[in-house]
Amino acid sequence: MQQNKKVAQLIQSKVSLAPMAGITDYVLRSLVRKYSKDALLTTEMISSEFLAQNVQTEITKLDNTHHPITYQICGHKPHLMKYSSTYLSQFADMIDINMGCPVNKVVKGQDGSALMRNPKLAAELVQAVKDGTDKPVSVKFRLGYTQDEMNYVEFGQQMQEAGAEFITIHARTRSQFYSGSADWKKIKDLKENVDIPVFANGDITSVEKAIECMEQSKADGVAIGRGVLGDPTLIHRVAHYFKTGEILQPPTLEEKLQIMKLHLDEEIKLRGENVAIKFFRKFYPYYIAGIRNASKIRGVMVLEEDYNKICEYIEYIRKENSQENMLIS
Repeated sequence: MQQNKKVAQLIQSKVSLAPMAGITDYVLRSLVRKYSKDALLTTEMISSEFLAQNVQTEITKLDNTHHPITYQICGHKPHLMKYSSTYLSQFADMIDINMGCPVNKVVKGQDGSALMRNPKLAAELVQAVKDGTDKPVSVKFRLGYTQDEMNYVEFGQQMQEAGAEFITIHARTRSQFYSGSADWKKIKDLKENVDIPVFANGDITSVEKAIECMEQSKADGVAIGRGVLGDPTLIHRVAHYFKTGEILQPPTLEEKLQIMKLHLDEEIKLRGENVAIKFFRKFYPYYIAGIRNASKIRGVMVLEEDYNKICEYIEYIRKENSQENMLIS
């Protein structure tokens, strides 16, 4: 089928950037693309309710180099999901429906993981999105809402029947949020019971973890979310291994500091200095993890609002941790 060929082309790297609200913005997507030329990128979750009222939104910002890219939408009203898929099709190579977000305000609105308790509505949303776009449609969900409601195999089958052509599954339940460990082995059950490609998601923080995940899940590829925080090269390194069997080394501290500075500078271009500096505070812990006095330095940097002072701290970290004081394993 033509659509299946489209999906196969989009996921040929066997790696995707998983969507993360407030994280996988235009800048982070650009950073991942800087290192990985063909991995599938995914936007932050976009509310269909919000999009219907605010067409001119920064969240849809696209660079031509970002392809292949999926735009992820959430919601529970079929007509708004159809509208959103139609509007976003001008940017997207694929439209993904969020059925896995565990956050309370999302679930209370009947969106995200709440849809796993309402497969009929979930199927209607898939059909509505397909009615609104000629691009492939995918879904992202979890193992279930709670440990006692692990309906991911049946749910995946129902989404396939409704027209979904690709699945990404986070190997935790909604009730787990991000605690405990992702249960990759369970994904194998889903993979064996659907005919569409399945990507595994959760706890993939290194090339070695990606290898282990693929062995346990038998998935068609992996979606990496939190693993790229502080290391936008990870997706490239995983894709490189899948293609060549070679494990590339993670970036050195020097390289991570360069990436951090570039990340901050690009956020400033996008958002303006004052807003960007506050926005960027969430990223410091990941970039400087493992260095000497990391918690102390982080505590100072997250309070700093002066760009030049931040640059001085970066230089201080570089000097203090050079040569004999390199990353503490």
